[in-house]
Parts: sequence; structure tokens; C-alpha cells
Amino acid sequence: MKRILIDYKKLDHKAASKLIDSYPDGYGDDDIITFKKPNGEIIEAVEVHTDDTVYLVKISKSLSNFIANFEEIIEKELEKDMVPEAAVDFDTASFEENDLETESMDSEY
Repeated sequence: MKRILIDYKKLDHKAASKLIDSYPDGYGDDDIITFKKPNGEIIEAVEVHTDDTVYLVKISKSLSNFIANFEEIIEKELEKDMVPEAAVDFDTASFEENDLETESMDSEY
């Protein structure tokens, strides 16, 4: 199984969804993995497991905001991807008020 250190901004949609499913209320101290890179930099991350990969998602303030606002962010991305449907043209003159049949309100009971 591959282990990949990644910033949340580079996650694909499937892995990002898995991140949100794994930490719906955010992550806590027990969820954080801390390790040192060969250059001495200390990294904090949370794990996200997929079928073939374990992503170590770097922790940052923006990751917390991403988790908190995930649904809104995805909706905005989907709106960008949507193509507007073609408008249907019709002759409004053919829908004159006189053409509509209405029942009289003075019906006998």
C-alpha cells in the first residue's frame, strides 16, 4: 500500500470526500501523526485511507476551514462545471389570456 504525503488542496474529489467522511467534526489531537522529514522539518498530518493508498494530509489552518466548509466548496465547484441548459423558444402570443378556459366561480350547489 502506498503512503503519500500531500496537501489537502491536491487531493482528488474521491480522497477529499473520504477525508470529510473520516473527520466529519474535524480532527483531534489523537488523529494527528507527527514525523520529521529528512531535512529536519516537522510535519503534522492526518491519515486518509483509500483502497490502495494511505494519504498523509498535511495539517494547516486552511485544512480546518476546508473540512468545516466542504459542502459549500463542492457546491461552488459543481456550479462552475455545470453547463446551462438551452432555453426553449416558444411564441408567447399563442398563450393569450383569452385562450384559457376557466370555470365560473358562481356554480350552483
